[in-house]
Amino acid sequence: MTGSRPEDGRADLCDAAVRLGLYANIFLALLKTVTGIVGHSSGLLADGINSTSDVVYYVAVMVFMRLARKPPDEEHPYGHSQFETIGALVVGAFVLTTGVAIFWDSINKGYDLYARGGAAAEVRAFTLWAAAATVALKIWLAARTRAIGRATGNPAVSALAADHVNDIMAATAAGVGIVFARAGHAWVDPLAGAVVALFILRTGFGILKDSSLELMDAVPGGELNGRIRDALSAVGGVAAVEEIAAHRFGPYYMINATVCVDGGITVAEGDAIATAAERAVIEKFDFVKKIYIHYHPAGEACGPRRAARRRFRGR
Repeated sequence: MTGSRPEDGRADLCDAAVRLGLYANIFLALLKTVTGIVGHSSGLLADGINSTSDVVYYVAVMVFMRLARKPPDEEHPYGHSQFETIGALVVGAFVLTTGVAIFWDSINKGYDLYARGGAAAEVRAFTLWAAAATVALKIWLAARTRAIGRATGNPAVSALAADHVNDIMAATAAGVGIVFARAGHAWVDPLAGAVVALFILRTGFGILKDSSLELMDAVPGGELNGRIRDALSAVGGVAAVEEIAAHRFGPYYMINATVCVDGGITVAEGDAIATAAERAVIEKFDFVKKIYIHYHPAGEACGPRRAARRRFRGR
């Protein structure tokens, strides 16, 4: 049984989140890269490179989200929503790659200035304003994108929200480096670039972990099982709920459930109970895209104990 969803509204929200981030990162990439070069700030330049990589993977996310909206076909009967999770994986991979490159470059520059006494051009004051502007803009973007990610259940949008938070910390680290560099500690500025990279790496690992778990069908089994079990138990004619299994497709779940009914009723009556149970779950949970109900006659052979024995024996 399937439920109807306001897919167009969800798509518009997701597109708005990506467009906002894309335009903001194009602006910030130009601002921080040019300002970092002209103002002699390694930390700000590293953050500018980070924003430049953001532009690239935002374009990739837009492509994957459009692919996710393709309708179901014979080879993909559940649709193509998993492309959203693949898009999140792409975000994580870009974030990790950027973090590694920035980290090693910053460490090398910092070591030259600190250990070998290398000379460094004076970091200009206006670079601090660029860092402050980044923090202000990213705070707003993080709040807006996180709200859209929660409302739509889109893992790619949630990954972008996490990256906005990462950018706030990165720009703050760059600002601290600029302040210390202007105070006469030139080696702190490239060190700030290395700190920026650590924030980037942490975010990248988190995004890859979450999206990989989704592709491996890791779902919140205990909580989800309990909520759906309660909804099924409340349906008239359901004597017990034997087993519930769920797996994820994009922002939605596919549910398979086995319930126990009176063994003396007709097949048609059992089918009516199963249909009512499906409808009850679909109407109560917006995140359930499809549910399939199988029913057994109630008694010793049907119930949670039997399901546990089947799992123990490996079925």
